[in-house]
Amino acid sequence: MGIPVLILGESGSGKSSSLRNFETDEISIFNIAGKPLPFRKKLSKVTTSDYKTIMAGLQQSRKKAFAIDDSQYLLCFELFDKAKETGFQKFTDMAVNFYRLIQFIIKSLPEDVVVYFLHHVETTAEGKTKAKTVGKMLDEKLTVEGLFSIVLLCQTDGQRHYFATQSDGYTTAKSPMGLFESNEIDNDLKMVDQKIREYWEI
Repeated sequence: MGIPVLILGESGSGKSSSLRNFETDEISIFNIAGKPLPFRKKLSKVTTSDYKTIMAGLQQSRKKAFAIDDSQYLLCFELFDKAKETGFQKFTDMAVNFYRLIQFIIKSLPEDVVVYFLHHVETTAEGKTKAKTVGKMLDEKLTVEGLFSIVLLCQTDGQRHYFATQSDGYTTAKSPMGLFESNEIDNDLKMVDQKIREYWEI
């Protein structure tokens, strides 16, 4: 059983830069939008927005950590591809494809494989920060964050970048009891990866 982890944040909040302390042999990145990483270190990456390619890459690689950066573009690009299709079926298809990717990770990958979904956020009418989606099905029928045991929120005060590990009532951040020592930690996914493996002894 693989472990999907959701990393939420606005553009520029430090999602991609949180990968900076991994070494090339430790992680592979599925670069959905094909953008350069915001640091000089060269990490292994494949530019694709194809679900089958991503699932094949996850299954065939011997690495234990992966990142999908930025995962909300899987939904966005599929929406653009289906822009001329009428009706609501395309929104159902998009939701199902995203759901199946998460379920593939949980059900088909080894228990010591961790997959980080780096994902943009949106603010609801009630002022709450949540994962950005396309259409209403993922929100109304399936809460995206509910499929993840760990949801970290990237934040910055202009001087430092950090992860919020628990909700303040207006976000969907969450983590298991005792995984982190504080509600705010450095935005270092390599450190997070080590903590996860120690916590679940994998």
